[in-house]
Amino acid sequence: MPEWAVPGRPRSVATARAATSSAGECGVEDQVSRPGPSTDPTGRHAALVGPTATGKTAVAVAVARALGDVELVSVDAMAVYRGLDVGTAKPTGAQRAGVAWHLVDLVEPEEEFSVADFQAAAEEALQGIEARGNRALLVGGTGLYLRAVIDRLAFPPRFPELAAELESEADAPRGVERLHGRLAELDPVAAGRMEPTNRRRVVRALEVTLGSGRAFSVSGPGLAEYPPTPFILVGLMLARDELARRIEARLDAQLAAGFLEETRALAARPDGLSRTAAQALGYREVLAHLSGACTLEDARERILRRTRTFAKRQESWFRRDPRVQWLDAGRDDLVEAVLHLLDPGVGERVGRVGD
Repeated sequence: MPEWAVPGRPRSVATARAATSSAGECGVEDQVSRPGPSTDPTGRHAALVGPTATGKTAVAVAVARALGDVELVSVDAMAVYRGLDVGTAKPTGAQRAGVAWHLVDLVEPEEEFSVADFQAAAEEALQGIEARGNRALLVGGTGLYLRAVIDRLAFPPRFPELAAELESEADAPRGVERLHGRLAELDPVAAGRMEPTNRRRVVRALEVTLGSGRAFSVSGPGLAEYPPTPFILVGLMLARDELARRIEARLDAQLAAGFLEETRALAARPDGLSRTAAQALGYREVLAHLSGACTLEDARERILRRTRTFAKRQESWFRRDPRVQWLDAGRDDLVEAVLHLLDPGVGERVGRVGD
């Protein structure tokens, strides 16, 4: 990991996983809330959330530099992977300078890294930040990962041998659809909440249902409830047309910065990408172009459509949380407004910030 990310980094990914060896990847219903306080009982920690391309990273960096005692914690399911840099819009070198970042570049692209792994790593990072007398600003758009940290979600156990059997069945022609039919018989509520072709969620739901003897759908509630939290939650929002403009401008900048070359290098790795890493926006489309399956312009349009859809889902997710205080990401005094919510009285310390 780069030196800029060392302060407060979890001792090792293995340490984080050891703490959650019975937990695994989950879908939206695959968790419950744990009782007890969040990591920071004083309420000094905060989170900056919202759809992709709303400028969260730039604002977070400006806030950290203005306050001096803030360390940034990435809440991005794809930023944990080394080598997925340009396509995931990781913090630039300039944005890393003089600012402590955590939970970036934790694992290799071929490794699986679940929400439970992230939760353990985040809790350890927060403990380190507090030990240094600082406060954390969580920044990102992966909603489930955020809830796992601030609401301390608990996850059902894993059953590896059973999961392997189900994965083998899923490999057969129409195997996922048949597994979904089996899930519909055992837990129609869970089956109705997912697409019949969503392999990851179908397999996980059956794994929990068969392994635990309890319906996957009763693993909640958790996400339908929004308990009090000591974290200050700030959301950035943009009008749809402006957000679409920013998404397009960012993609063009990524393509100019080496997105194709980065994807080509990842594809050449002997172990490829893990199932989770392979879901990162844009890489699948760029790979299709590199293989000759489509033109670059076609790949670009597909990435834009997929990213706009993703942004809408993010907006819907965060809008449901009544604890989030919303700000227009296009306002000129955005950094000052965020500072006022996090630390009233310091909003005039910094000037404007760009996208």
